[in-house]
Amino acid sequence: MARPKEFDEQRAVDAAMHAFWSAGYEATSTQELCAATGLGRSSIYNTFTSKHDLFDRALERYITVKNATIFEILDSEAPARERIGAVLRQIADAPESEPAGCLVVNSVVELAPHDAAVAATLRADQERRLAALTATIESGQRAGEFAAGGDARALAEFLIATISGMRVAARGGADRDTLAAIADTAMRCL
Repeated sequence: MARPKEFDEQRAVDAAMHAFWSAGYEATSTQELCAATGLGRSSIYNTFTSKHDLFDRALERYITVKNATIFEILDSEAPARERIGAVLRQIADAPESEPAGCLVVNSVVELAPHDAAVAATLRADQERRLAALTATIESGQRAGEFAAGGDARALAEFLIATISGMRVAARGGADRDTLAAIADTAMRCL
């Protein structure tokens, strides 16, 4: 009979997520994962099979948590311009609370070029965010909040690039005022 798990698997994934987020995949050792999760090496490998499997679960968790607020904002009944402005302000307000930047952006740079599984996860995440932003921009165009002739998907891609750039700038030490200025500039481009 299998022995029952003596730990909260989701808590372990959250702890690993913070370790990977802080140091990156390659720089996070198994020993550091043990320290972060409070688990022994055998418990980690028995539950998650590999460091990469644990990273995949941590990345999925991060994406789910981070996107929840963004999708909540974009799915609201507020005018489209207000919804997009709220998303950008949320990014601008986060630098002190997220000194490790963004795990998605960090993973795009560190892993996506040579890890097909991570690249596929990141592409799927980007497509979900692009679809939500494109739909918001299209609704804003129909309502006259944005110029009707603009390519909504191209504008959504511009916003994704802007948000990623803001997250990189925050990790590099940009303060809230700098990030807010970037957000304001992006809003004027719409």
